[in-house]
Amino acid sequence: MKHTSKVIVGIPARFASTRFPGKPLANLAGQPMLLHVIERAKQAAIGDVFVATDDERIADVARKVGCDVFMSQIEHQSGSERLAEAVQDMDCDIVVNVQGDEPLIDPAAIRAVVQPFETDASLPMATLAHPLLRDEDLYDANVVKVVCNGQGKAMYFSRSAIPFPRQQGLAQALQHVGLYAYRKVFLLNYCDLQECDSGAAEQLEQLRVLHHGYPMAVTVGDFHCLGVDTPEDLKRAEHILAS
Repeated sequence: MKHTSKVIVGIPARFASTRFPGKPLANLAGQPMLLHVIERAKQAAIGDVFVATDDERIADVARKVGCDVFMSQIEHQSGSERLAEAVQDMDCDIVVNVQGDEPLIDPAAIRAVVQPFETDASLPMATLAHPLLRDEDLYDANVVKVVCNGQGKAMYFSRSAIPFPRQQGLAQALQHVGLYAYRKVFLLNYCDLQECDSGAAEQLEQLRVLHHGYPMAVTVGDFHCLGVDTPEDLKRAEHILAS
């Protein structure tokens, strides 16, 4: 589908990580993990792709494959903040945030996350979800769940079991996929939104968007991604690529 809005894809990547230092440059199937992310972002073919980082080692890897790089400040608390700094002077309408630790992201998912903007001219932000793969994931705090309203907008995100199954079979629980798209004008204002208690408690930055009354579209589909947070996750990704 051809987009009337100009889309740009940003990949925020930082070297410092508490659980996995140097994660974007970790070797995955013979090349730095970041290159897998760049390749899949380009395969989506919805707009120019760039990496936003504060580390020259990451920048060098991206530049060697011809990817644009924006050198950001170090003190950002999130990928959204890093992208907001990067796109201030860029010519674009929609900004897609593809995390630098999603080497298996489906290009179709990147295309899907921008679709709601084509039918809703006032939409500030969009994301993705898919039905839970395993029953036990409903109670896994590492698996973020989302509940949507009848218009396909997020009502709440949580690490807890939502909706709680007091009666079996009444609601399909959805797992959030950490891929975001923002209207540029909203992204530039997003960083000024005050953090909310629920977001701080859950450690989910997207809750501040809902707290301040902004709608977030959620496209539900077969968007199964594997974020790499630990060396063990990297081994799982290696196994999936090999198979």
